[in-house]
Amino acid sequence: MAVKKIIYDQVFLSQKSTLANKEDLNTALDLCDTLLANRSKAAGLAANMIGQSKRIIAFYIGSLPFMMINPKIVRKSGKYMTEEGCLSLSGQRQTVRYKEITVTYQNLDFKEVTQDFSEFTAETIQHEVDHCDGILI
Repeated sequence: MAVKKIIYDQVFLSQKSTLANKEDLNTALDLCDTLLANRSKAAGLAANMIGQSKRIIAFYIGSLPFMMINPKIVRKSGKYMTEEGCLSLSGQRQTVRYKEITVTYQNLDFKEVTQDFSEFTAETIQHEVDHCDGILI
């Protein structure tokens, strides 16, 4: 697939993404390639950050890239304040996150999965799901 340019347009990034389908699989693969190319700068990416307004996110679990299609946070606990940066925005901003989350999503075979995440991985997923919802930190 291909490494894509990162989008900085806050008007575009503030729009809610639409559900992804099988025709959007190349977008997921491009997102993964772009995440790998920005490894030193990004813990995760959402598809709107590469110009595709679809509910697809990519992030790392350990050193491996992981993708979710149509992610939805269905449970969260352990509220805390943190400061985050974003590849599409300059600087750091305070935001509320949750230490533990449960996410329902589709994998690359479009099979529905429900999985628990915690700590930094959970924080990254929340940040990228916010992107899908048009929420900028």
